[in-house]
Amino acid sequence: MTTETNETATAPPEPEPDLTCDRRTAISSAIFGGLMVVTGPVMIADARRLPDDGSAMGPAVAPFTLGVLLALTGLWLALRSLRDLRTATRGHPLRSHAALRVGALAVALVAFALLLPVIGYVAGSAALFVVTALLLGAPHGWRLYAGGWSLAALAFLVFDRVIGLTLPTGPWGF
Repeated sequence: MTTETNETATAPPEPEPDLTCDRRTAISSAIFGGLMVVTGPVMIADARRLPDDGSAMGPAVAPFTLGVLLALTGLWLALRSLRDLRTATRGHPLRSHAALRVGALAVALVAFALLLPVIGYVAGSAALFVVTALLLGAPHGWRLYAGGWSLAALAFLVFDRVIGLTLPTGPWGF
């Protein structure tokens, strides 16, 4: 007969994640959320002024929907940031090369605008998505590229084919 001991191995406790945020980040996020809350209704008002062409998906559907989503997301961001501000700490350093990353994002947006008529919406948007995600610290891998192409192709299909807004097709026809 064997005797079993009832010893359980106890693993060391996992370190709790650092949930504190920088005070500057919380204030900046709250201000940005407030701007989104103001911009959303402006988009909604502008969308309501667009002429109705009698179709089910008129020209006002996309800006109206985006205005509502912008306002709701801004409200969520502002409220969350104000909540985080109560526990925010001072002195968290900026991520390494933060200014360089912001500059690279600006260059990517300008390149997107300049290359859009040449390479088309799908290729340009996929490249912008991938570059932006990499600059913001997304993990490198095939999912990133597949996600970029999928989002760009889906947006092209919805806006160009379903809604009827003409997007630049580039040399490949998409």
